[in-house]
Amino acid sequence: MTSYLVAGGADSNPTNATCGHLDRIADVTPSTTQGCEDCLREGTRWVHLRECLECGHVGCCDNSPRRHATGHWQASTHPLIRSFEPGEDWAWCYPDELFLLPSNTT
Repeated sequence: MTSYLVAGGADSNPTNATCGHLDRIADVTPSTTQGCEDCLREGTRWVHLRECLECGHVGCCDNSPRRHATGHWQASTHPLIRSFEPGEDWAWCYPDELFLLPSNTT
């Protein structure tokens, strides 16, 4: 399981803020590896994928028409997601609006 540290605020600038949700990161299995779980069910399209770090739900980003990752956060209150895009290792805390990176790369 990857641990994360705060790398910046919503504006991508460095910050001394702390994330109060890092203890909610779980060792999850992605709900699907085929795309956005909800878009696949609905027959809609996505742009980029995000994985919930609490339950493994794979949803689409806010640049996607349906914004399923954010919808999952609002419905479940699971606060942390990570990019599910190849080569990307960042994460995001919705309530604290903090950009996170794996602790071994900061």
